[in-house]
Amino acid sequence: MSGSLTPDQIDAYRRDGFLCPLPVFDAEETQGHRAVFEGLETRFADTLPRPVSDYCRTNSHIVIEQARQIATDDRVLDAVESVLGPDLMLWSVEYFIKEPGTDKVVSWHQDITYWGMGETDHEVTAWLALSPASNEAGCMRFVPGSHQSSVVDHRDTFAEDNLLSRGQEIAVDVDEADAVVAALKPGEMSLHHGRLFHASGPNTTDDRRIGCVMRFIRPDTPATGKGRDYAMLVRGCDRSMSRVNMVPPAGNFSTAALTLYEEVLCAQAATLTEGAVETVGQYEPQQAVG
Repeated sequence: MSGSLTPDQIDAYRRDGFLCPLPVFDAEETQGHRAVFEGLETRFADTLPRPVSDYCRTNSHIVIEQARQIATDDRVLDAVESVLGPDLMLWSVEYFIKEPGTDKVVSWHQDITYWGMGETDHEVTAWLALSPASNEAGCMRFVPGSHQSSVVDHRDTFAEDNLLSRGQEIAVDVDEADAVVAALKPGEMSLHHGRLFHASGPNTTDDRRIGCVMRFIRPDTPATGKGRDYAMLVRGCDRSMSRVNMVPPAGNFSTAALTLYEEVLCAQAATLTEGAVETVGQYEPQQAVG
């Protein structure tokens, strides 16, 4: 298999369900990406059909040019290819932010629980730090090897201090002593499996913790959800045609991109909110654009 990871790194990922840290961008590039992102937050504040934070948190690659640039950078894709192979689709990008001094946390969970992909191994999340992601800043913690189990039961909490869309958490006890701290410096990246148990704590520092979180799948990843699913081919070939293969419009927050964003969100919401005990505000429909 081609890609940038060594055989030992690939073996470690297979064994542990995660790999970090992986250097991607140098300090100047990382600061540039952060400046562009925070500039977009300011420029488009209060000008869009939804709060700009909604677009940052879900499917950012549809409306934000920079999200696509980062996710299609060869240094990112080469690492992902080492795990998934030469045919790659970008399923989602989000900017996951913890503000300075926040008590917001992410509970123990498995990503893939609500994605409508079954228990596939044909996906990987690449989490790239645009600011310091230290233990004090609320970096991720992983339970090594937990991806080797099946998807376990989760429960919705809708807790106010939980950054997940429905406050979902694993419905079994997780021993904190088993957890490994996955700290990242700006410009570094981690890879983790969708069944891996992971969580993160509050940001007690005076800087924002900003992560660009990219979800990659193989084209033959099952699509088992209630609604249609969408993805963007970024390498190789899609022979399975199991998803709507999209090419988002160029630029930032164009009318066409905003329209496509609502189309994708509406279709995916049927899967991502299935079984929720309350309304999941992040996936509420929005009036058509234009």
